[in-house]
Amino acid sequence: MILASLGQAAFVWDIATDTIVWSDHVGAVFPDIPLSQLSRGADFAKLIEPQQAIRSEVLLQSPPLHGAVGAPYRIEYGVRAHTGAPLLWVEETGCWFADADGRPARAQGLVCINNERHARDEQLLRSSQHDPLTGELNRSHLIAALAAAIEEAQRFRFSCAFMLVGIDHLARINDAFGFDVADGVILEVAQRIRARLRGGDVLGRFSGNKFGLILKNCTTDDMTVAAERFLAAVRDDVVPTRSGPVAVTVTIGSVSVPRHARTTEEAINRAHETLDGAKRRRVGSFAVWRPNVERDAQRKVNIRVTDEIVTALNERRIVTAFEPVVEASSRAPAFYECLVRMQQDDGRVLLAPDIVPVAERLGLIRLVDHRVLELVVAELAAAPGVRLSLNISPETTMDPDWWASIEFLMRAHQGVAERLIVEITETLEIQDLDDLRGFVSRLKDLGSRIAIDDFGAGYTSFRNLRKLGVDIVKIDGAFVQNLARSADDRAFVQTLIDLARRLQIKTVAEWVQDEESAALLREWGCDYIQGRVIGLAATQRPWRTAAEQALPVAG
Repeated sequence: MILASLGQAAFVWDIATDTIVWSDHVGAVFPDIPLSQLSRGADFAKLIEPQQAIRSEVLLQSPPLHGAVGAPYRIEYGVRAHTGAPLLWVEETGCWFADADGRPARAQGLVCINNERHARDEQLLRSSQHDPLTGELNRSHLIAALAAAIEEAQRFRFSCAFMLVGIDHLARINDAFGFDVADGVILEVAQRIRARLRGGDVLGRFSGNKFGLILKNCTTDDMTVAAERFLAAVRDDVVPTRSGPVAVTVTIGSVSVPRHARTTEEAINRAHETLDGAKRRRVGSFAVWRPNVERDAQRKVNIRVTDEIVTALNERRIVTAFEPVVEASSRAPAFYECLVRMQQDDGRVLLAPDIVPVAERLGLIRLVDHRVLELVVAELAAAPGVRLSLNISPETTMDPDWWASIEFLMRAHQGVAERLIVEITETLEIQDLDDLRGFVSRLKDLGSRIAIDDFGAGYTSFRNLRKLGVDIVKIDGAFVQNLARSADDRAFVQTLIDLARRLQIKTVAEWVQDEESAALLREWGCDYIQGRVIGLAATQRPWRTAAEQALPVAG
C-alpha cells in the first residue's frame, strides 16, 4: 500500500530463469501493459527505449558484491506499451547479487514513473545547450560542435565551412523600435537561415547579433552558393514586427576548415576578421578568408611595435617635442603644441605620425595619452609663464581613468589648468557629440581651453562647434600648405576663418609653409599660425624653467 501511494512497484528478477516477480499493484504503475509482458526480462526489454538491453548491461558494468548486501545500481529508461502509446520514463533503483562464479544471479529493486522530473531534466539540459531566444545552440556548444567538425574533417579528409553571419545595424533597430523588436528580428533571421540549411549542418547563436554556421562537406564554391542563399533569405522579404515591417540585411564572413583553419580559435578569428572586412566594404555582402602575405607581415609588425610602445612607456622613452604657435599679426609666441615622440634604443626618434595611428589601431593610445598628460603637466608646473597644448585621441575623451588623472593633476598643481589647451581630433564621430560635450564642459570648468584639431578633415560642423563651446579651431594643414598656389584652398580657408570669427572662436592655421601664406592668413584675420615658416617641433625646451632661471650666472 505504501509503494502504491508513492507510485512505485517492487520486483525480484531471477536472472537465471529470466523471471520477474512484481508486487501486487504493478498494474497501477504500468496500467496499459499486461502482466504477461512484465513477467520475463526479455519481454520487458522489448518495451524499453532507447536501449533495450540497458537493464542487463548495467549489471555487468558494476563489480559484484558477494553476501547479503548486493551491488547497487540506478538506471533510467523509457517504456512504451505499444507503438502509439506515450513514452513513460522509469527510474529503477536496486541491487543485484552474484552467484558463486561472480555472474549476476538475482536483482531486486523498485521502479517508479518520473515523467515530470525527466521533462525538467531535459529542459535544463536543453537550456544549458541552447540559446533561449532562438532555440539554436548557444556559443559554447556551437564551438564544441565546430571542434568536432574540424576533427572529423581532418580524419576523413573533407572540407567544411564555418560562417559568421552578422545582422547589419541591429543597434539602430534597438534604438528606433526597442529591444523587443530587435529580439523579433534576431528570431526571424535564425528561422530563415534554419529553413535553408541541409541536414547535418549546424546553426548556433555566436553573440548578440551574430550566428555561427557549420556547413559540412562544403567546398569553396558550395560556400558561395550557400552564402547567397542565406543573404537572399534575409534580404528579399521584410521582417514583420509588431511595430511594423523592418528591412534587414546580414553580412557573412567565412573560412574553409580544416584547409585554412585547423583549430576553433583560428576558424573563429578568421571568420570574424573576414566578416569585419566585408562590413567595411559593403554591408549585406559575403567574403571568404584567404591567405594574405602582406596582412601576415603587418601583424608581425604590429606585434613588434606593440612591444616597442609598451617597453618605451615602461622605460620612460615616450617624450614630447614642442612646436611654437604664434600670433599671426605680431609673431609673438602664444603657446606650444606638445607632440609625442618615442626614443628608440638605436638613438632614432619616432614621430607622432609613426606612433599615434599604430597605437590607436592596437588599442594603446590611451596609455600614450596618459603619459603625455603627465609630461605636459610637469612642464607647465616647472614653467609658470608657459602655455602648452596636448593632443588626445577620440577614445581618450571617453576614458574615465584619463579624466581622473587630469583632475588629480590639476588639484596637485594649482594654476596649471588655465595654461593648458586640450586638442581633440576632429575625426570624432558625430554620434559621440553628447558625451564629447560633457567632456568639454568639465575641462572648461577646470579652467582649460579646448581646441578642435585638423578641422575640415572629418565630421564636425560649425553647428556642432557652437554646441560644444570650443575655444579654438585648428584648420587642417592639408588646406593650408598649398594656400599660395590653390584658389580652392584659399576660398575654403578664408570661409572657415570668417565663420569662426562670427562664432567668436579663435583660429589656428597649421602647416604654414611660406611668408606669402602667412600674409594671406594675417589679412583674413586668422589669429594664430604654426608650421615651417615659424619653426618645427623640437625636443629642446624653447623656454627656461623656473629652476633654470634661478641658477646663478657662471663666472
